[in-house]
Amino acid sequence: MKRGFLAYVLLLLFCVSTIFSVSVISEEGGVVSLEEEVIITVDSTNLQFSPSEVTITEGDTVRFFWQGQLLAHNAVESNGVFDSGNPQRDVDYSFKFEIGTNGTYDFVCEPHESANMVGKIIVNPLIVTEEEVKEEEKSVPGFSAILLLTSLITGAIVSRRAENGNF
Repeated sequence: MKRGFLAYVLLLLFCVSTIFSVSVISEEGGVVSLEEEVIITVDSTNLQFSPSEVTITEGDTVRFFWQGQLLAHNAVESNGVFDSGNPQRDVDYSFKFEIGTNGTYDFVCEPHESANMVGKIIVNPLIVTEEEVKEEEKSVPGFSAILLLTSLITGAIVSRRAENGNF
């Protein structure tokens, strides 16, 4: 029974060592977040999106946000990729451009398309540099091995004490 308990303790310690061996992101130049959010509002005075053209990278999110507008607006992509819904005076709609969605996306405000209330989103491909990959792959050196070695030594000591009747 004691040997079984010891095996479970050692297995638990090994699992903990594996879980805590996580990637470390450097504070000096390391990638903290690849995602950004770009907000597009409306300029009701001129019936325009503001900004009317944005350039983002795959993985970024575009948020269409306006409140208390005199006229109702929406944002609909010409090929149906995204649609903020029916025109409203208050809109808070986000669309994330996933990896593989690079390209140009034209969108309109349906009720004001004839007034040239249009916009464009240019999505550039995500390019991960070798340096960014290396930064993300850094881990705490030897942390897992040290914890495993400590677990084995502790297990051996406990096992020896159990054999001598001191446990």
